[in-house]
Amino acid sequence: MNFQEGLNLFFAQLKQTSLIEWTAVGFGVSEVILAKRNHIWLYPTGIISILLSMYLLLKVDLYAEVALNLYYLGMSMYGWLVWKKRKLQPAVQVSWCDQREMGIALSISGVGFIFLYLVLRYFTDSTVPIFDAFVSATAWAGMWLLARRKIENWIFLNISNIVAIPLLLHKKLLMFAVLTTVLFIVAIFGYIDWKKIYKQNLQATR
Repeated sequence: MNFQEGLNLFFAQLKQTSLIEWTAVGFGVSEVILAKRNHIWLYPTGIISILLSMYLLLKVDLYAEVALNLYYLGMSMYGWLVWKKRKLQPAVQVSWCDQREMGIALSISGVGFIFLYLVLRYFTDSTVPIFDAFVSATAWAGMWLLARRKIENWIFLNISNIVAIPLLLHKKLLMFAVLTTVLFIVAIFGYIDWKKIYKQNLQATR
């Protein structure tokens, strides 16, 4: 396939993108912008995006990603409820994983993958159990590290993203694939920025 054919295919799929998918991605982008501005409305916009995404993912049999979005939904609701209380707590400093934390992250990925794969393989009609399980398991580990402000969270999240992009394209969720590509790029800059923050904090304590 040459560049022109690829471009034509892209626009053809773009025209077939449903209003629900456009809406879900729109709210997802709004959530990212509001999160960057540290605005509480990131939670309701995120919840709308998650609910719409779950509906679309369920339609294409990406069950592990539906489960992953259930986790996002729970965390969004929890974050919304404790927003003011969270502001009063001291911030957790950015740092690298120690050996124990990396072991836990790898265990989350490994055990999560096996569990999700077995569930998808034997209890659902999923056509992509390996890739669906892998995307969600590595994202679980990445989110755990993100909550602990560990720099390696960006690595785990981008390992998840790099597999999620072709998976979403395979399932013809074009705008979700585009959004995940944007998140992949954001994660690269997140990794760079967090390394800088860590060095600055280290220098400040000396």
